[in-house]
Amino acid sequence: MFVKLFQSSSCLLNRRNRHQFLSTLFINLICIAHGIGVGWLSPTLRKIQSDESPVEFSLSITEISWVGSALGLGAVVGNILMGVIHSHVGSRLCLLIIAFPHSCLWFLVYFAKSTEYLFIGRFLAGISSGSMYIVHPIFLSEISDAKIRGTFGSMVMLSVNVGVLLGYILGTHLAYHIIPFVVLILPVSYFISNLFFIRESPMHLIRKGKYSEAEQSFRYYKNIKEENQISEMPEFEAMKETLTQSDKNSDKLTVKDFLTRAAIRAYGSAAVLVIVNQFSGLFAMINYMSDIFALSGSTMNPDTCTIVIGIVQILGSYTTTLLCDIWGRRILLIVSTAGVVVSLTAFGLFSYFAQWHDLSEWSWVPLLFMSSYIFLGNVGLIGCFFVVLVEMFPLKIRSKAASSAIVVCSMFVFLALNILPICMAQLGIPVTMWSCAAITAFGFVYFVFFLKETKGKSMLED
Repeated sequence: MFVKLFQSSSCLLNRRNRHQFLSTLFINLICIAHGIGVGWLSPTLRKIQSDESPVEFSLSITEISWVGSALGLGAVVGNILMGVIHSHVGSRLCLLIIAFPHSCLWFLVYFAKSTEYLFIGRFLAGISSGSMYIVHPIFLSEISDAKIRGTFGSMVMLSVNVGVLLGYILGTHLAYHIIPFVVLILPVSYFISNLFFIRESPMHLIRKGKYSEAEQSFRYYKNIKEENQISEMPEFEAMKETLTQSDKNSDKLTVKDFLTRAAIRAYGSAAVLVIVNQFSGLFAMINYMSDIFALSGSTMNPDTCTIVIGIVQILGSYTTTLLCDIWGRRILLIVSTAGVVVSLTAFGLFSYFAQWHDLSEWSWVPLLFMSSYIFLGNVGLIGCFFVVLVEMFPLKIRSKAASSAIVVCSMFVFLALNILPICMAQLGIPVTMWSCAAITAFGFVYFVFFLKETKGKSMLED
């Protein structure tokens, strides 16, 4: 039975897929580190605002919103930076560069003397995450087979969510000045493993005319032995021919290529996907989860609830890795948006009635609704986001269009992170939740009627 399982082309431990899987694990070490930086902020903000603050300064609501949203500003810079240099230097060097700005975050956290230290640290971490969200999807799409590409792509967010949970736990239970030394192990391990075990993608090497190196890279990622090259190497020749022809045509890239029917449809889908992804609040709320529970009307410990949410988030992302290449991207997005709408509406209703009635006996209800929101949100809107974003654009404009969409997404990250704490303080939890639910409901309707399925789509086709 196990032999048949390992021989399946969709099994991650299949002979052909093993090096792809190993490479995915290595590059996702920085995703875990990024997640820790995101999750760490939530309990740490509560500590800084308490009487037992580990630092010598306090934060106002405005300063909290700017420290939180600095990640989004940095992400825009990282997106643009990688969008400019990626096609020239390749994925491998870009992957190595990502480790440095993230490492700077933890040095600034340790030596923080004022709000500016945390702002700059989060900004640098944003550069790392923005770069990561450009390089990782492209690199994984270029080295992985179509049958497992969705699984590998969704593992990026699974790794981030593992990091978020670790960030919640570390931020809650470890001393402020101990955490940087613990977390720095990850970017260092990431850099070393990528330096010695990651090779440049064969597609990039073909575009650069390095055909011999591209063939070696293809053999490595497809784990092709000498005895199998007769049956498997024609795939490399087909890739080489397609990309060579594509490069010849790329010189003729014009405005018309960005205005084709397929391109315009992709813009619409990408715009809805980006807007709903951010203004459903799924990422922004993770950064302020402890404060949300403290304001929700629940009497449960906010930090404990936050850790539970971290576990639920991982379960949602893992579900995506299991179902993305079985059910497809579209159905997961539809289920995800529907669940988010119901959960946010219910959470808002509880918080609204908790203002006027004693609901202490029902204090577990916000945790239930928030868990449902985070689980179902991660199943599609988060887990499938980068997979769908890369796959939906036509081949000729894919790189530029996907990079531009991610830049816009990072701008929305900054906006959502900046306004969420202000909305919670000025409008209250109920109105904030209902507003996010309304935006997500719009996405649900669009995905049902207009979104095109991209499961099994070759990266060499439109």
